[in-house]
Amino acid sequence: MWYFAWLLGLPLAAAFAVLNGMWFELTEDSHTRRALMSDIPSATPGGEDAA
Repeated sequence: MWYFAWLLGLPLAAAFAVLNGMWFELTEDSHTRRALMSDIPSATPGGEDAA
């Protein structure tokens, strides 16, 4: 009966690893995007670019 634990456990562990990797990529992209956007000067009216 030990093989049932392996049969259920291995795919569950693999799915958890894939979802964890996807979550990490999503949050890393979000942090990178925020960092890049904070470096760009504001082009909104009344900002530094206003004449």
